Amino acid sequence: MAEAQIILSHSRESGIVAIASGEQYPWARSALAESGFRRDNEGAYHLPVDGNGTTVVDLVRCAKRHRTTVHMSSRRFIGDAARDLARQLPGQWITSVETYSHPAWQEDLVPWIWDSGELGRALQSERIPYAATLTDTVQGTMLLLVERPGSQLDYLVGAFGPEGLAEGYGDPHAPRSIVLPPFPGLAARAVADQYLPSYEQAVHARRTAAIAAALGGIRSEHNSWRAMIASGRSSDATPQNAAALGAATEEFLDHSWRRFLTVVDHAPTLIARCRPASSPWPDDAATLTRLTDVLSDAETLLDEVVHGNSVPSQERNARAWPAIQTWLTDGETFLRQARVSAPHRRPSLPLSTPVHPLTAVPPAHRSH
Repeated sequence: MAEAQIILSHSRESGIVAIASGEQYPWARSALAESGFRRDNEGAYHLPVDGNGTTVVDLVRCAKRHRTTVHMSSRRFIGDAARDLARQLPGQWITSVETYSHPAWQEDLVPWIWDSGELGRALQSERIPYAATLTDTVQGTMLLLVERPGSQLDYLVGAFGPEGLAEGYGDPHAPRSIVLPPFPGLAARAVADQYLPSYEQAVHARRTAAIAAALGGIRSEHNSWRAMIASGRSSDATPQNAAALGAATEEFLDHSWRRFLTVVDHAPTLIARCRPASSPWPDDAATLTRLTDVLSDAETLLDEVVHGNSVPSQERNARAWPAIQTWLTDGETFLRQARVSAPHRRPSLPLSTPVHPLTAVPPAHRSH
């Protein structure tokens, strides 16, 4: 790829859109500014509405003086593609355009993209100078839409990691990105019928695994603490006096509280999905109710710690321990219910006539 490049595409709302790209992208920006283009808040460049008579030929000449090449994309502007897709998805979605003018900028995405498929690999090995995000304003799901490298038509869509589960590419629970066709109706159907259900199932599995790991960590440390208290010695057999044992107990309770926050964060959503009556263990209902009650107590305590008056650590630990102990005792009951209550696939979207192909480019601009 050239050291500095201007990528042109067409938007039905704002006409020609330009993206500056390359390791020397400031050269491209200079050429765009000199040609009368104005940069928007998302990093794309547009000609003013009233225009200044600049043509693509003029821009090419100016770019040459700035050692910048100009390329006309065969696709519609990525922002239009994202908006067309978002309008046909279930729920309420907002879109924005991301520009990664310097090649290194896209590397910042890698830790945040929650993907085990082609999108994650592309971000690490292919040049992607721009993308679009689609955010579900109710559920909080954030998708990333990119033009599929090596294809003149297709797109890739994947997701950022869900809040509170900061896992990126390579997480074994991550969903696989999918290829989208260049038509909004078909693309929306693929996202709604294939990708979002697999994403929701992956989030459910990841939350369940996170809770299992948190409880496992607390249980392991609890066993070590009990052994130490019973023997009066530390793990290296050093005798412990009363003060040391008390300090070790507070340290254990501090660690347990921090680990238990994972349960507080993610268990409410999973419990809400559990249906013991329709599971192989209908008698689990009473246990889930008990777990929900102590979880509510822990949520109240957390709210006081974060937003209320300062809660001394010893008081916090004393109030939190009953909830933690209940979850240590009955956590396996919750986990088996959570594992059989993964979300199901959504009903298929009605197939609508595409508004425009995502790749459509007005004939007037194809000659440039």
